[in-house]
Amino acid sequence: MWAGLFRSRWSKMAATMNKSDRFRLNRFQIFDFMLSQRKIHELTCLFAVIVIFTSQCQADDGYDMDDFLKREYSLTKPYQGLGSSSSSYWDLMGNAMITTEHVRLTPDLQSRQGAVWSRVPCYLRDWELQVHFRIHGHGKKNLNGDGMALWYTKERMQIGPVFGNMNHFTGLGVFVDTYPNENKNNERVFPYVSAMVGNGTLAYEHDRDGQSTELGGCNALVRNIPHDTFLLVRYSKNRLTIQIDVEGKQEWQDCLDLPGVRLPQGYFFGASSATGDLSDNHDLVSMKLYQLAVEHSPEDEEEELTIPSVDNFEQLNKVEVQDEGMSGVQLFFTIVFSVIGVFVLVVVAVVMYGRWKENSRKRFY
Repeated sequence: MWAGLFRSRWSKMAATMNKSDRFRLNRFQIFDFMLSQRKIHELTCLFAVIVIFTSQCQADDGYDMDDFLKREYSLTKPYQGLGSSSSSYWDLMGNAMITTEHVRLTPDLQSRQGAVWSRVPCYLRDWELQVHFRIHGHGKKNLNGDGMALWYTKERMQIGPVFGNMNHFTGLGVFVDTYPNENKNNERVFPYVSAMVGNGTLAYEHDRDGQSTELGGCNALVRNIPHDTFLLVRYSKNRLTIQIDVEGKQEWQDCLDLPGVRLPQGYFFGASSATGDLSDNHDLVSMKLYQLAVEHSPEDEEEELTIPSVDNFEQLNKVEVQDEGMSGVQLFFTIVFSVIGVFVLVVVAVVMYGRWKENSRKRFY
């Protein structure tokens, strides 16, 4: 109705206009059209600039680097064909299972082991691994275990005592340890994130929480929290960096930064977990590997690594082995044998004194 009324009034107004008025009106309409088109163009350019700036900020934060994402080394939803299809890049092992939301390495049950391993060896020289995970369960504090581990190793698909993987491994292990086996160490707060580089002969000491071979670490409250938890492992120019995001702020916090770490190429990425008498759910949501664009010197290009190593490892390892106190049984037997020893010495002394006194009398007479 309103449109028809507007047309009738406009037609009457146009009929009363002369040619000059109509020409000026047409010029005004053309100018207004050009001005509106210019504004649309400016708004479009402004929107494009905002989008580019936002994308750049996300990339700088480390959360959106799709251009450098290496999908053949990454594990993401929907996990199609994982462990069963020949086209999959990953294998499952042990008690690990697939759900729509995550890969559960171990359930909240006792004596379980599970792992997921890449089928494709990684030949990237500089890389960054971002891991999204969750650890949760019904156990109370210090009544849960044991934790999970991330791997970049020569070996793969080997069940063992180190968070579900073999001991004496060759490569890098990053551990999220949720249970303190070394009760005397009151300075360390669990859960605790640490790293170790193995050369095939070094052993991870489970009873001492790996302190004798630890490169460094930090505490990270990652268990039974309502928000997502992330861990970042970056290896670039022989430098190992570990960061965590466990407070739900999408901000990386430093955990470990160590130069002089030398890792060969061609190793496999993996993640594993284990439970013992205590248990937890250990869920792996995603593992995303990014290639880093880094310039190397000619000396770096010529360097060929065959065995993983860490410069000045002896100086890094400052853990002193403390003498363990005696148990009650050991203390009892120590006291008993000490008393017997003293008694024997007293008897021998009395006998020797009696003989000496008797010999003295014989000489006198």
